Order: sequence, then structure tokens, then C-alpha cells
Amino acid sequence: MLNRHDPEVADLMSRERDRQETTLELIASENHVSPAVMHAMGSWLTNKYAEGYPGARYYGGCEFHDRIEDVARDRAKKLFGARFANVQPHSGAQANTAACMALLQPGDTFCSLVLKDGGHLSHGMKINFSGTFYKPVHYPLHYDASHPEHERIDYDAARRVCLEHKPKLLMCGYSAYPRVIDFARFRAIADECGALLMADIAHIAGLVATGVHPSPFPHAHVVTTTTHKTLRGPRGGLILTNDEELAKKIDKALFPGVQGGPLMHIIAAKAVAFGEALRPDFKAYCEQVVRNAKVLAVSLVEKRYRITSGGTDNHLMLVDLRGKSDALTGADAEKWLEAAGIITNKNGIPDDPRPPRVTSGLRLGTPALTTRGFKEAEMKEVANLIDRVLSAGVQDEAALASATTAVRADVRALCKRFPLG
Repeated sequence: MLNRHDPEVADLMSRERDRQETTLELIASENHVSPAVMHAMGSWLTNKYAEGYPGARYYGGCEFHDRIEDVARDRAKKLFGARFANVQPHSGAQANTAACMALLQPGDTFCSLVLKDGGHLSHGMKINFSGTFYKPVHYPLHYDASHPEHERIDYDAARRVCLEHKPKLLMCGYSAYPRVIDFARFRAIADECGALLMADIAHIAGLVATGVHPSPFPHAHVVTTTTHKTLRGPRGGLILTNDEELAKKIDKALFPGVQGGPLMHIIAAKAVAFGEALRPDFKAYCEQVVRNAKVLAVSLVEKRYRITSGGTDNHLMLVDLRGKSDALTGADAEKWLEAAGIITNKNGIPDDPRPPRVTSGLRLGTPALTTRGFKEAEMKEVANLIDRVLSAGVQDEAALASATTAVRADVRALCKRFPLG
């Protein structure tokens, strides 16, 4: 139908489908949803306004939308072991906005990881709402290469910062942190300085839901997350808590505080994704995601790349490209690999001397390739493909052109072996 109705858009969508089917997706925040999730997103539910919450809408005709949202909330609560769930945030950033609005007053101090060390823009970036309306202070990673916790969270420093500044809110959970988060230790710090604890598990939500990563509950007062990434649902957000009073504040902060009508087609897709995540095979999937990440990290180290913090405990890793060549940048690596059909993103490494648009690293993740069915053997192949391109790139343009052409053919063959569902 779309081909007839709007061939221009249909053609672009078809090209994007082909791009996804014939490339290796290694961006840690991306995944491939199931046909059922995709069907829910592209449904007639998009036609309805449903401002408010089930049983308290500002529009009529919401009977089935109420029931769908109830299903999504109930499944989310069961999945994460929480008493209250708000499934309406349009994104993880919107979830963080609402959580901050519920927990803080303008001008209040909160504490989070230094952004360049793996934090998120909604955790205190100066030009973001979080840095504009609130006062962020930050704790760092360990920076001593001789220290066994090098490039891991410095919990003692977090405690010192919190005792000095007495923030109302302590944030943990990150965009580019490859290690297990000690939520209990963060809660102890929060209690000592009189703060609430908020965990943003946007990246590790699927791992948390299946017990592959420790849960922030019962330690965190509030948990925010996206519903894509490792959770493999539609692009959207979610807020969870076990505190009834906080749940009421969060609901008001989200609507009417920062959003209007919810995206009911996305909420339906969230419900489908939560249902999928409750099945035993999803736990097996998440376990494979982590195994794949560990193998990819080890394989890259064998090829003289450095993995920050010495490895990974979850779905992602930060690759310090300078281990291969001081001249190699994240910007170059991203561009060269994309030309070969390997999709990554440049990313700063802890204490990176290069600016964010250049970087010394790549962030790699295994959720999407694991969805395709990749296992350990394929991850070794992927490491080899990456190295072929980057090794050629630091030689000269002729070597890069030759390697890119050859690797692109190998990538297509590998994708053909593991087609998208």
C-alpha cells in the first residue's frame, strides 16, 4: 500500500530495511525488535488520544487503551519486581526528566558520574535540562592504571562528593560503563548523606530483568530505563518504584508535568516486549549477549586493542583504539567500519584527550548481533573483520579501499547466514 501511496518514503524505508539486513549492528544501544513488537507499533492504536491514566482519561473511547496500559504496567512490575510502573515516557530522557521533576526542586543539587566517563546527557550536561534547572556535582572513575579498579567507579570518591555537597539525589546507571554496578553500595552512600537513590538502567534493563545483572531493587528509590537496547522493545521509556508516594509524584511529573498524550501504539509494543522478556528464552538470550561481549572483548585484545577497565561484565565495551595505533581515532574508525558494513559509534574513553567529535575509542555492543543468532564463534569472526578494516586504515588509502571492499563482501555473506527474523 505504501508503495502506491507514497513511493518516495516507501523506497527510503525499503533501503533502510536492506541496510539493517546486510550490516552488522554493533551499536550498544540498538537492537532488532520482533515482528510482533513491530506490528504493535504500526497499528491503529496510533489514532487515539489518551491523556491521563487508566480510569482517569481526559478523552472518551479509551476502554481498550486502559486495558492495554494496565497489561503493560503489570508486566513491567512483574519483570522488574516493582510495585509501581509508569509506561508512558516517550524516551529514557523523558523518564529522567519526569523523575527529576518528581524528586527535585529547581536549583537542587544531585550527584552523578562525570559525563565524559560514561554518564548520560540527562545526568547533568550543562545545556541539558538536568544541568540547566538543577545543580549537578560529579563523582569520577579510578584513574590510576596501577590500581586494580582502574577505570571503574570510585565509590569512595562518590561518598566524599556526596558528604561534601549533600545532594538530594544520587544517580547511578550509565551509557558507557562495562562493569557491574554495586547498587547496595550506592544506597549506603545515599543514606549516609540523606539523598534519594535513582538508578538509570537504560542500557542493562534486559540483563537486570533476567538476573544476568544485579537488580537496583530494593536499593534504589526510583529506577528509570529505556525499553529498547537490551530489553529489545520499542523505543521508549519506563519509570519504576516501590514507594507509593513517589509513584504519585512521578505520575504527576510525567503527565501533565512534561508530557501530554501517551503514545498508545508504543505502549502496546512495550506490553508485547515485556511479555517476551518474561519468557525463559529471553534469559538465555541475555546470557548469550554477555558471553558474546566477553568473547568479542578478548578477541580484540588479542589483536592489540585495549578494552577499558580490562574487559566487560555486560553487553558493551569501550575500545581504546590507541592500543593499535596512536593515530587511530574513533571518528575515523566509525567511518571506515560503516563503509565495510560494520555499524559502530565513536565514543570517548575515560579521561580521553580527544574531543567528543573525534574520540580515542569505539563503543561496541552485542545485543543486536545476538538477536540475529550470533554466538561465540561469530564474535571472533566479527573481531577479525573489524581488525582487517582498521589495520588497513592506518596503513594507507589504497589498503583501506581494498580491505573495505573485501570485508563488505564478507559481512554480506555473514548476514546471509544469520538473516533477520
